[in-house]
Amino acid sequence: MFFFKADCGGLRARQEEKETFALRRKRMFFFKADCGATGVFAPRTGSVSMKNVLITGGAKGIGRACAVLFAEKGCRVFIDYNTSEKEAFALEEELRARGLSAFALKADVSRSDEVERLFIEIEKRVKGVDVLVNNAGVSLIKTLDETAEREWDGVFAVNVKSAFLTSKRALPYMISRKAGSIVNVSSMWGVAGASCEVAYSASKSALVGFTKALAKELGPSGVRVNCVCPGVISTDMNGSLSPEVLGGLADGAALGRLGSAEEVAAAVCFLAGENASFITGQLLGVDGGFL
Repeated sequence: MFFFKADCGGLRARQEEKETFALRRKRMFFFKADCGATGVFAPRTGSVSMKNVLITGGAKGIGRACAVLFAEKGCRVFIDYNTSEKEAFALEEELRARGLSAFALKADVSRSDEVERLFIEIEKRVKGVDVLVNNAGVSLIKTLDETAEREWDGVFAVNVKSAFLTSKRALPYMISRKAGSIVNVSSMWGVAGASCEVAYSASKSALVGFTKALAKELGPSGVRVNCVCPGVISTDMNGSLSPEVLGGLADGAALGRLGSAEEVAAAVCFLAGENASFITGQLLGVDGGFL
């Protein structure tokens, strides 16, 4: 009986140790989850470290939503624009009025000389880019036989070449730190293809391949590369579609509605942050269950 009681005491002590350890792990989990919610780029020590985020095509739509969210997370946000100057500076002013860090910078990211100038302007303010969001994109709704060669080249220049140019320019700083994140904004049509959007679908599919290959190339350097594939999102890019067409596309999603730019931005921010630290080379669909 004595030995049984003694053993029970030992078991009880070990059980209490396990419960204490489990409680500590539970508290640690919630602490990390909270850090992810309030500061997606908080180091695992818990302190918030401001990251430098470049968003191409950042003045409107998904890019704008990304700029707002990253800025709210405490990041320095560089808002690239090409033609949307008014919207870019209005966004910069809006964010700064809230005490957030934002810089609107003009560059046609399909041109290497302008990408170089863009990064020179960024590096006047910070050492380099920690997070690159390749969001700049154009659409083209035409059948293949209606598509001119210059139109095909133009779509690929903005949707694919720009990601090549900006990634190449951002990488030396990321690799030197053995840290960094690139998030490419593709499309569900880059996975499934869309009739009457062959050029657009092909360009977004190329961006998927770019993501997967670059992730493997940069993994040993500590740099992650991922991709979001939005479905039909309520932005200016889809503004030319009729209400009937948009309604039909919304019905095609399991959730029965269009997505918002903010929902896509949340996915981008997740992939760029610490809570996705073991995720690279992946496609995250934000399509409401369309595919």
